[in-house]
Amino acid sequence: MDLPSVEMYTDGACSGNPGPGGWAAVILYDNRELELSGGEAHTTNQRMELKAAMEALEALERPSRVRLYSDSAYLVNCFLQGWMVRWQTNGWTNAKGKPVENQDLWKPLGKLAARHRVEWIKVKGHSDNAYNNRCDTMARQAIAPYVIRE
Repeated sequence: MDLPSVEMYTDGACSGNPGPGGWAAVILYDNRELELSGGEAHTTNQRMELKAAMEALEALERPSRVRLYSDSAYLVNCFLQGWMVRWQTNGWTNAKGKPVENQDLWKPLGKLAARHRVEWIKVKGHSDNAYNNRCDTMARQAIAPYVIRE
């Protein structure tokens, strides 16, 4: 079966850590662009990075070949270095024997990633990658409704 090819750029942001947060994704497919974003009142930057990837993968209607670009080493290294496989083998505990943080996002993200053929690509944040910069802007904009102004 020939899988459709999709490129995704994702990013997360937080105002304070923890604090109000936002996530964003740009999905490129068949000469089209789809932008997704959202936010939460109280979260962390790492959670927003995971949420961005999860929401982007969830937006795909069928299995695809995905090149997912992120500036999050936490996200990309999990898949490139096999962290999730080890966590699952060890009952969702980390190398220190403590429960893995953000399991509520890692578990569904792992299932979504398994549905597709994902190539995880680390990009440098805040540099010359236009789509990564767009995601950063959108993620920061998604925070605004959750920031309390005095």
